[in-house]
Amino acid sequence: MSVFASLVERLADLLQPLFATTATAAAIVVFTLLVRLAIHPLSRASARGQKARTRIAPQLAALREKHAKNPERLRKAITELHAREKVSPFAGILPALLQAPAFLLMYHLFAGDRMAGHTLFAAPLGDRWADALGDGGVFGPAGVVYLVLFALVAAVATFTYRRTKRQLAAQPLDLGQPTPGAGAIATIMPLLSFATLITVAVVPLAAALYVVTSTTWAAAERAFLFREEEGAAAVATRA
Repeated sequence: MSVFASLVERLADLLQPLFATTATAAAIVVFTLLVRLAIHPLSRASARGQKARTRIAPQLAALREKHAKNPERLRKAITELHAREKVSPFAGILPALLQAPAFLLMYHLFAGDRMAGHTLFAAPLGDRWADALGDGGVFGPAGVVYLVLFALVAAVATFTYRRTKRQLAAQPLDLGQPTPGAGAIATIMPLLSFATLITVAVVPLAAALYVVTSTTWAAAERAFLFREEEGAAAVATRA
C-alpha cells in the first residue's frame, strides 16, 4: 500500500505545475487510468470468454432440452461441446476475478487517511459528501464539486443502463429455457449501474474519484470490446 501511495505522491509532484492545488486529485485520476490500462489484457480475456459462452449458449440450451431427463448424459454432452468448440466453462470468469484484488487495493488506498490535506478545488479529498453538505450545503464550494461528480456518474450509468437493456433484449437470460428469477434479474441488472451514485455519496472524495474514473473507463472499455455485439443488439431492438 505504501508503495502505491508513494507512486501517487510522485505523480502528484509531476503534475503540480499543471494542476497546482488539485495535483493530487489529478494524480488519482491518472494513476487509476494507468492501473486500468495495465489490467486491460485481463478485460480482453474476460470479454473473449463471455463472447465464447454467448456463442455456444443456443447449443447449450438445445442440449439441456434434449437431455432434460438424463443429467449424466447432459454433463457429458456439455463437456463434449466445450471441447469441440474449444471453450472453457470458466472462460471469462477467472480474468474478472483476478481484477478484484487490484480494484480493492486501489479503493483502500484512496479511502484511507493518506489523502487527507489535499483538495479538489474547494473539496478536501479526505471528506465525504456529508461533510460538504455541512459546510456550505448542496450548492456550496465543496457541494458543487460533488454535483459535478454525480452528473458524470449519472451520465455513465445511463449509458450503461441503455447498453445493458439492449443486450438483454437481444439475448434474454433464459435462452429459451425456464430460468427461475430470470425476469427479476433482467429487470434489476440494468439498474445496478446507478449504484455508483450511492458509493460516491458515502466514501471519501479521493475514493470517489477512483470509483468515478474506474467506472467511466469500464463503461467505455466494454462498449469498445463488445461493439460488434452491441451493434447487433441495437438492430435486433429496432426490429
